[in-house]
Amino acid sequence: MTSSVVTEIHVSAPGKLILHGEHAVVYGKAAIAAALNLRSHLQLKQTTDGNLQLELPDVGISVQFALASLESISFSGSLEDQSHSDEDILVIKNFAGIDVNSCEPKHLAIVSFLYVFCSIFKNKSQWPSLRVHFKSDLPVGAGLGSSAAFSVSLSAALLQLAGHIDSLKLADGITSWSNEDKIVINKWGFICEKIIHGRPSGIDNSISTYGGALKMQNGQITHLEKMPQLSVMLVNTKVPRSTMVLVAGVRQKYNLYQDVMEPILNSVEAITKRAENIYQECSTNITDDGFKALGDLVDLNHNLLNAMGVGHASLDQVVAVTKKYGLHSKLTGAGGGGCAYVLIPSDTSEELLSSLKEELNALGFDVWSKTTVGGLGVLRDL
Repeated sequence: MTSSVVTEIHVSAPGKLILHGEHAVVYGKAAIAAALNLRSHLQLKQTTDGNLQLELPDVGISVQFALASLESISFSGSLEDQSHSDEDILVIKNFAGIDVNSCEPKHLAIVSFLYVFCSIFKNKSQWPSLRVHFKSDLPVGAGLGSSAAFSVSLSAALLQLAGHIDSLKLADGITSWSNEDKIVINKWGFICEKIIHGRPSGIDNSISTYGGALKMQNGQITHLEKMPQLSVMLVNTKVPRSTMVLVAGVRQKYNLYQDVMEPILNSVEAITKRAENIYQECSTNITDDGFKALGDLVDLNHNLLNAMGVGHASLDQVVAVTKKYGLHSKLTGAGGGGCAYVLIPSDTSEELLSSLKEELNALGFDVWSKTTVGGLGVLRDL
């Protein structure tokens, strides 16, 4: 597949909200996630200075590498492999001057950028000189899929520039890629995610690629066609945390106490399946009984995540405050800080939401009063 030569490519991708099943999904259990209507934006611009530049202002990253030096490193990855090796990661870390033991997501974002660039352009006769700028409407490192939006946007832009995929205009005037091309984008987005997070489930990059809502289990994705539009309030505790460290912590507990952890993971999956049934039965309008059941499931899910060791006092504060207003909330994503979401029934008054936001703001949290889930996946912005 070929594409015309371009000098500038703009790509956007959504964040994600894991409604149920985080962490359990790593162990083969079902999880449900949906795209947020908050997006991230990547600008790829060809230059003539012989450098490769990456700008991530949200995390204070601005780096530049000489293409001539990058082309000379010993690197085994390629477009055909669609995988990454530990040896190549070490080579790139050394090249970029990054500590080989660093688990900082912002440092690993640089590594993933260089890795995917080198792999996609490895067999090209001439490597392009580029400036890549990425800015997100999402809070970074808060469990809302900002790294997946980066990974997917970057992969789409580089694959498009290299001529391996070709964007096309779809209905409603939007420009995206075919399902066939999205499979390729998603694979490379997952490689970036693995470099950044270690052993992610793949659900974040899948949502960022395809949008809508999906269920993931054992690496298999099922799109939920009857997902109702849910309104939620997002609360960012602004407590930083590392997804890689939290995932590794759950793994350690699982290895030590499998007989204890397995029932917890099974209970989380049971919650996910109950919630899916509600979504399917109430695909156009969630009934009062449906919302009551979802609220109960949200409460149970949050407590089980605490039992796994991925909770945080700030997240419990969010749950306690929202409970005073008769609402239900849980952590979303890796936990350990980051974000929570609050279920918002359709008849919730603006006065109640305003009071709740004011109280949460007073605790130092950032709040998005009301947003929706189930938006579009990766797009080429023209």
